[in-house]
Formats: sequence, structure tokens, C-alpha cells
Amino acid sequence: MAAARDRANGGAGASAPTPAAAPVPGGERRVTLAAITGAHGLGGEVRLKLFTDDAEALGRYRTLDAAGRALRLLSVRAAGPGAIARFEGISDRSAAEALRGTALTVARSELPPLAEGEYYHADLIGLPVHPVDEAGTGPQFGTVVAVENFGAGDVIDIRREDGRTVMAPMHAATLDDGMIRVERPFLES
Repeated sequence: MAAARDRANGGAGASAPTPAAAPVPGGERRVTLAAITGAHGLGGEVRLKLFTDDAEALGRYRTLDAAGRALRLLSVRAAGPGAIARFEGISDRSAAEALRGTALTVARSELPPLAEGEYYHADLIGLPVHPVDEAGTGPQFGTVVAVENFGAGDVIDIRREDGRTVMAPMHAATLDDGMIRVERPFLES
């Protein structure tokens, strides 16, 4: 079994599914770390919905991509379940409000290295899922389309080959050779 590395890195909390890592020109995927939800005050600060464990994790990145525009992060602080940030060149409420709804991303290669047994949520999106039992590994059952966490651990949302979806807890899954093996009873619905 594997453990999630902080939600950044592509993960999300109970209220939102994990944003997928999006491809960028040149083939490298980008990972969404936060989304701008609106302006904060009159001086150009923005409110953020975080997909990291905390504001400090976002602060490791000095420059974030905002829909093709590089934004240099000047400051970030925790604010309730999200954060408040200030970016270079965003100096008034109108400029901050114009960024509402913008995803803030970094290249996947910029994320910190993982320890043995850890994973980034974004790396799970798109992986094939195979059932496993005492008889061995079965044929592909589906593909991971999201990772959720409702407070009791990560849950993968799997789109089955027939188009329906099923959820399985990560404690019943094993990451192995570019696929996820899930104990068969957790795939039966």
C-alpha cells in the first residue's frame, strides 16, 4: 500500500475531487496546486482554494502558471480552509478579481521527490485498475478518473470499462508497474 504525499501535488479535500495533471506543450504535465476564488481586500490580494496540505506548501513555489501567465508569488498565508496570496503585478482589486477561477499550476517535475510508498494524487489519474485476488491479477477493470478524501483516507474513483463508476479505498489498492491493483471485493457493486 502507498501513502499520499501532501494533497498538492494534485490532491484535494473532502469538498472537491483531485484536479488532474494537465499536459503542457513539450509533453510535461502540470499539476494544479490552487485555484483563485476571488479578490481579498482592495490591494490586489487573492483568495485561494488550496489543493496542497497548507499555505506553506504552496509557498515553496516562487512562480506559478496561471493559464499561460507566469505569476510570481510574493506572499501567501493561511486563511480558514484556504489561503490569501499576493502576486507581483497584481496591485488592485480589479486585477485580482480578473483572476477569479484561474488554476495555479506547476510542472510535475517541480514537485518534491517522494519517499518509498508515497504517491501524488495527480499521478494516479489515468492509471489502469486491475482486480486482484488469490487467483492473481485480472484484466483491466477501469481507469482512475479522480481521487477523493472524505476524511478517512484516499478513495479512488474508477471509471469501469462499461462507463459506470465505482469507488475503492486506497488501503485496498497497490501501486505497481504503472497500474493499480485493487482487491476484487472492493470493485464489486
